[in-house]
Amino acid sequence: MTLNLYVLIPNRTVWDSEVKEIILSTNSGQIGILSNHAPIAKAVDIGIFRICFNDKWLTMALMGGFARIGNNEIIVLVNDAEKSSDIDPQEAQ
Repeated sequence: MTLNLYVLIPNRTVWDSEVKEIILSTNSGQIGILSNHAPIAKAVDIGIFRICFNDKWLTMALMGGFARIGNNEIIVLVNDAEKSSDIDPQEAQ
C-alpha cells in the first residue's frame, strides 16, 4: 500500500506523489508513518524529513509547520522545504 504525500510551502507545492513510508521530525520526536496509520495532526519541527519513494530514501529539510495524517494521505504545511538534491553546499555553509 502507498500513501499520498503533499508537501506545501506558502508559494508552491514541493512534493505531490505516492510514497511507501515517511519519517517526520515533530515537536515530540521523530515518527514513522506507513499506510493505514491512525489519523493524527502534529506540529512539524525544523529538521530532516525522510521519504521512501520507489524503494529509495530521499531527504528534505523542513522549516517547521504542521502535518495532518489520515485516510492514507499526508499533508505537510511548512514555512519552507528544500530537497537535499537542491541544497547548494556552498550556500548552506
